[in-house]
Amino acid sequence: MTTVPTPSAAPAPSTPSAALTPSTAPAVSALRAARRRDRRVYTRSHPVLFALLAAARRRAVTRVGGAVLVHGTEPYRQALTRIPLDRTAAGTTGGAARELSAGGTLFDQEGTGHRVTRRAVADGLGTAGVERLRPVWRDVLDRRLAPLGAGRDVDLVPLARELAGATVRALLDTAGDPEGITAAAAAAAAAVRDHLPGPRRPGTARAAATATARLEALLTPVSGETTEPALRAMLAVAAVNTTVAALPRAAAWCADAGLWEQAADDRLRPALVGELLRVTAPSPLLPRVAAADAELDGCPVRAGDRLILVARHAARAHDRLPDARHPAPPAVAQLVFGAGTHACPGARLARAQLDDTLAALAPHRPTVLRARVDRGAALPGWRSLTVRASDARRSPEDR
Repeated sequence: MTTVPTPSAAPAPSTPSAALTPSTAPAVSALRAARRRDRRVYTRSHPVLFALLAAARRRAVTRVGGAVLVHGTEPYRQALTRIPLDRTAAGTTGGAARELSAGGTLFDQEGTGHRVTRRAVADGLGTAGVERLRPVWRDVLDRRLAPLGAGRDVDLVPLARELAGATVRALLDTAGDPEGITAAAAAAAAAVRDHLPGPRRPGTARAAATATARLEALLTPVSGETTEPALRAMLAVAAVNTTVAALPRAAAWCADAGLWEQAADDRLRPALVGELLRVTAPSPLLPRVAAADAELDGCPVRAGDRLILVARHAARAHDRLPDARHPAPPAVAQLVFGAGTHACPGARLARAQLDDTLAALAPHRPTVLRARVDRGAALPGWRSLTVRASDARRSPEDR
């Protein structure tokens, strides 16, 4: 499910440690430069939240009034797997979904209803389903990235938007226009942002409800399949917003940190994909509400407390630089997709899309020319990220 953003943590220590790999000074310097650029998607779009979470992150679990901030790896996992959660409460992702659309959704159900709806999308998001969808996004990549080979600039955000919309259209068997699907899904996700600390834009909830209705209409299945509109809409919201956030940010990391050699290596690229998803954490904050009394790392949790689960920090994105040769343990990297029975069902799809995107970009070794933060998006990301092949300034004779 699309969730809300949390800021990057404080800068890494000035002296490389075991967590800051690789150990060579130039590599660490480039990786830190990449992280400095990436932090802008937090500091420029959610400055109030950035200040709050950056101040609290040094403790694994911290209470702030009626909210419990969970940064530590194990407390985060325990909060998702051992504490009963009210998945429809106000201020949660599920609560926001129910405010927008009638009916249940994949992301806020429990028990039998939850298992039934997960099975309804398992085929589309499983191994066979992802392979069936692969030609859809590869066509977008081939067409959108062709200008790089001719020395022209490419904005990776429109590419990610079309890729996400086209994939959702194929996944949900609808005739909706990919750009229309993407625009409506992005607007609908604004309802989640509305629950964050900080100033709220007037009319956000009303606009998000209108966008959700438009999205449900765009997602009417061609085949007459009966999956409920709310489930289809929330799948689209999740897939679109995480994809549009993740792909350009991951590409910027590769460009700034000099990771294109790893991206071009078929043996290293799967590990690089996992590391880039870990450090970008496309859904970096999960808002939940406890349904029963519990304890996390010695901090009492009361029923009704709001839990702010910081996936970015739990996955050690703030103090462990990406390294495909020495990746974080899978149990840590996987936390960006949640944990337990409510873990994101689209993890396989996300990895496949990023893998193909990096493979398509790697031959061009693109560099970032311009980057502009999206200040209105529900998830931290770029409004535009313009790249150019690294040898584009050389004459054809010199190439």
